[in-house]
Amino acid sequence: MTRRTTDEPLIFAPSESRALGLAASERSGITVAALEEREYSGGEFKLRPLQAVRDRTVFVVQSLAETQKAPIALRLIRLLFLIHGLRDAGASRVIAVIPYLAYARKDRRTKSRDPVYTRYVAQQLEAAGADRIVALDVHNASSIDNAFRIPVDHLSALPMMAAHYVQHLPHGKIAVVSPDIGGIKRAQLFRELLERKTATEVELVFIEKRRDGEVLSGGTIVGNPEGRAAIVLDDLCASGSTLIKAATALRAAGATSIHATVTHTPLEEGLAALAAADDIAQVVVTDSVGYQPKATSLGKRGKVKILPCGELLGCAMARMVSGDTLDVLAEHWPPPAT
Repeated sequence: MTRRTTDEPLIFAPSESRALGLAASERSGITVAALEEREYSGGEFKLRPLQAVRDRTVFVVQSLAETQKAPIALRLIRLLFLIHGLRDAGASRVIAVIPYLAYARKDRRTKSRDPVYTRYVAQQLEAAGADRIVALDVHNASSIDNAFRIPVDHLSALPMMAAHYVQHLPHGKIAVVSPDIGGIKRAQLFRELLERKTATEVELVFIEKRRDGEVLSGGTIVGNPEGRAAIVLDDLCASGSTLIKAATALRAAGATSIHATVTHTPLEEGLAALAAADDIAQVVVTDSVGYQPKATSLGKRGKVKILPCGELLGCAMARMVSGDTLDVLAEHWPPPAT
């Protein structure tokens, strides 16, 4: 039985995330639907779908990274209101695609009366009517799974990063470095990807780090980066201080070159700090935050390499529509055709 055109899925992307929505559309073949966006005096706004959504599956693409025009809180409320509006208009299934999921770092109580923001965000998205969440390299996947009562699909930028380094790292010994103990699992997965793609042994290194408020201390290196190109891997760079301190320690320990590799750079100041750090040879990031950084943040001689994640998002959407598993995306890049 042929599905009617009016049953085809749609993508909605507010203006602040439209570039991501268009990139996902190009890979998935799913149309980016027209959306009326109006702003009123006093900061109020209206988002209205201009295409019929009744009985359709719709994807809403919104990255929760702050920009001067669209702070995190505004992006979140726009996402929630858009989901509500699509539900009211009769959408049968709403899938929120959130490449950068803000508030994911506050996932547990570390002090008395601490808030647990991951749970609060989850409750708001569920109440708005989201049926499913798609997120990219969240800070702690287990805490996100526990916070949500609806399914969460975790995408990873590690395969595209591994493909980049297979092509661009000079021949020689490599070390994958976690800048803190909490990132060891991520570093181990990346190390295994590189070993399979290069058929060579890759050293695993981590750096002991302690944080008291905004003050970082520690710096003891576990593992041997000497004589190796060190790839320092993290999910998030805010100020850049953790990665810069790691690069300094690795240089002192004899690493031949240091490459900072981060999925999310929600603050352009942090990206600029990495690009300006003398000990870092290259910075590899994705465009998960949904905006293009200024030239001043990219460093000299093209020091910053931005890997587009729209193809990954689009491939995930296409596979969800066709009923295929997303597991294959954790291993392969480019993504296989559906």
